[in-house]
Amino acid sequence: MSACKRLLYIVKHRGIWPSIWRRNVTTWSPVGAAFNAKPHRRLELFEKNVGLFGVPELSSPAGFEVTTKRALKDTQELVDKVCSSPPGAVTVETFDQLSDGLCKVADLLFFSPNQADFVKVAHPDPSFREAAEKTCIEIGTVVEKLNTNVDLCRSLKNLLDNKDVFAQLDPETRKVAELFMFDFAISGIHLDEKLRKEAVKLHVKLLDLNNEFLMGSHLPNRIAKSAIPEYIHCHFATEGSFIQIGGLHAESSNDLVREVAYRIFLYPNADLMECLEELLKCRNKLAKLVGYESYAHRALQGTMAKTPETVMNFLQLLTDKLSERTAIDFEMIKDMKTKLNPLNAELMPWDPPYFSGVLRAERYNIEPSLYSPYFSLGSCMEGLNSLFTKLYGVSIMSEHPSAGEVWNDDVRKLAVVHETEGLLGYIYCDFFHRANKPHQDCHFTIRGGRQCQESGQYQLPVVVLMLSLPHPTKSAPTLLTPSMMENLFHEMGHAMHSMLGRTRYQHITGTRCATDFAEVPSILMEYFATDYRVVNQFARHYQTGQPLPQSMVARLCESKKVCGAADTQLQIFYSALDQMYHGKPQNRSTTDILKDMQHKFYGLPYTPNTAWQLRFSHLIGYGAKYYSYLMSRAVASMVWKQCFVQDPLNRDMGERYRREMLAHGGGKEPMLMVEGMLQRQPTIEDFVDALVTDLNPDFETFIMDSTS
Repeated sequence: MSACKRLLYIVKHRGIWPSIWRRNVTTWSPVGAAFNAKPHRRLELFEKNVGLFGVPELSSPAGFEVTTKRALKDTQELVDKVCSSPPGAVTVETFDQLSDGLCKVADLLFFSPNQADFVKVAHPDPSFREAAEKTCIEIGTVVEKLNTNVDLCRSLKNLLDNKDVFAQLDPETRKVAELFMFDFAISGIHLDEKLRKEAVKLHVKLLDLNNEFLMGSHLPNRIAKSAIPEYIHCHFATEGSFIQIGGLHAESSNDLVREVAYRIFLYPNADLMECLEELLKCRNKLAKLVGYESYAHRALQGTMAKTPETVMNFLQLLTDKLSERTAIDFEMIKDMKTKLNPLNAELMPWDPPYFSGVLRAERYNIEPSLYSPYFSLGSCMEGLNSLFTKLYGVSIMSEHPSAGEVWNDDVRKLAVVHETEGLLGYIYCDFFHRANKPHQDCHFTIRGGRQCQESGQYQLPVVVLMLSLPHPTKSAPTLLTPSMMENLFHEMGHAMHSMLGRTRYQHITGTRCATDFAEVPSILMEYFATDYRVVNQFARHYQTGQPLPQSMVARLCESKKVCGAADTQLQIFYSALDQMYHGKPQNRSTTDILKDMQHKFYGLPYTPNTAWQLRFSHLIGYGAKYYSYLMSRAVASMVWKQCFVQDPLNRDMGERYRREMLAHGGGKEPMLMVEGMLQRQPTIEDFVDALVTDLNPDFETFIMDSTS
């Protein structure tokens, strides 16, 4: 073998993860080995650059312009086709193909669900980020113009008005046709030409305001070093003569560090405040223009809640049910602060996260460092693989990405394979922290699944999971805290929703469904993550192979209920604030509204000269829908207790869950999917009761803990 051929053979077959920490008792599975290995920069001397996600044009920043031009050319051809075709199934198919063509570009760029650009946020190369930003603006503007294209809308309306033809369509096709018409309606298609143009301008302006607010909400604030005591400087980043504060430092044991971080990080920024005020005004103006009472009324169309009145009723009922428990929780937190710091015992807004954590650790001995050796990233991925195999007959398999396919060397690629259906799709795992990467756990749809009429093939879904985990060290793989492990399971729940939602149309694929339903699959995974029968399947010490003691799993599950009412009340406060911001306009500032909602829905007072709302980045992707986390948790709780608590690894129940809730994406009314799974119609009161009973002690767990 020549020297050149030998080098080529080594490069192609050596892999990129050569160093693995091996257990003494058992060996890692392939997927566990891939994630418990040290990333190694691969040599790509002889490999062709296939471009990001295998899109050849995206092998360089200039490719974004090429991709955009082709997408816009294809868009115009499809618009011409749908406007000249007789009404029928082909109308909906062409609409979906039109949507798919734009989404293939847009979803590469848009940071779903928060509408910042994906590549701009995720790619380490500034030139890629700049090219992506330019494309975002261009695609976003085209989409808004299409949403008010009268000829395009008329072709769809002709189908909906032709009752004979429409009745012959299958239910999924009818649903998609109605959803496309709904998109036209909320964009103001029914308005005259002058008002339609105004609606487009508002949409485009909102794209800019959304991006400005989202980026600004994550920027650090800074303060002169001389303004704070020198002994706490080491807790923050420094920049010359300034201290930079980019977060709340809520877990710090130092009272002053938490207070300084809270006051400085939340200090009002006049420009960002103006941006938020203008954003809310534009949203309200757009909603009014297209015929809605408020932006919240517009945003909640098609959700489980349906109206802001239902949401506020849900939040108020939950507050009333939790009032006594919330008061007790705050009293316990205050007592713990008094015990640890008797000279500064007043409970402040920056205290609950830390002292509730102390309470949990003291009561159940759940110091994260005791758990982390059992939760190596590889073992957690093995656990997910085992769980999916048992529930759905699905395996996740590690693949080596091609040259240029991923944006960083430590990004892993997974193929999702069903035992009889074959390859379902791909998951790219961007799990590790790096500079300029957002500290958010997110799921991104890069390409939606759909049946391609033009080729007869099924377009496989592609998603990205983004976490911010620590890198492995010289002596150990990446070790997860219990909360990191739970977040991993949560995000993988989104990914499997995308993989298992085998819809005919990409417009409704996977997580493209009502927001207050989209979080159900991910939150349900949190219940699996804290069930001892599931955890026992994978939690093994990365060095010895010893299993995590059952009593430790039991304590971990119960510890979440400590101060659970106070944690839930905080979510209620955020949800109520979100509803007020998107309800009927009020002649007062966003800060005054926050003060009022904090007084009404939370037990701690507002801190002067702070503006927490400027860090509320969910106002972009979840505007008027932040309550979705609570409502989805209620549904997930009901599904868990009724369907999985007796046997979380039951294949029949897993198949039923896929059939009733995961397979439809957004192609079926969300409440009908819930009813199909629960075999009954739940009420708002049922949702409230589910959340409240979740906080009740599990006496079986206490018995397990004591006997162990």
